[in-house]
Amino acid sequence: MNRLVVAALVALTAAIPARAALDVGDPAPDFTTEAARAGTVFRYSLAEALRKGPVVLYFFPAAYSEGCSIEAHQFAEAMPEFEALGATVVGVSADDIDTLTKFSVQACQSRFPVASDASQAVMKSFDAVMRTRPEYANRISYVIAPDGKIVFHYLSLNPTRHVDRMLAALRSWAAARK
Repeated sequence: MNRLVVAALVALTAAIPARAALDVGDPAPDFTTEAARAGTVFRYSLAEALRKGPVVLYFFPAAYSEGCSIEAHQFAEAMPEFEALGATVVGVSADDIDTLTKFSVQACQSRFPVASDASQAVMKSFDAVMRTRPEYANRISYVIAPDGKIVFHYLSLNPTRHVDRMLAALRSWAAARK
């Protein structure tokens, strides 16, 4: 059933043009929320994560849906590349923390955290609410520099493109800093 709902969302949203509210150079809204990594719940703070380096923040519609599981698996597999670029990754959805605690172990392979935004405060601040189904996050990814500025954003319901786009943006950002 969950797969059918997400498939319908993809079909409905594909025809609607969308734009990220935050553009390159804009400050990323700070947030703190519950997250899970490797089955352990903790408080995730964007500001704290940015002290360690750039952050890839990606929003996804629903844990355990086919596309979201594919995307999480791809981010997990690419973690060595993100780490080599000094970046951390965090996924955000409106799922409850209990669901994301399990998802962090299974789909994310315990390699990066996923954060719960049941109130949708983070989703709204990043213009990541799906317009046709506002109870879900849209599939949008951001690269945020350590100074808190948006370096890159990418919006596509295709779950297989985000990892490559985020890595390319990080490489480009790193090269420009040299």
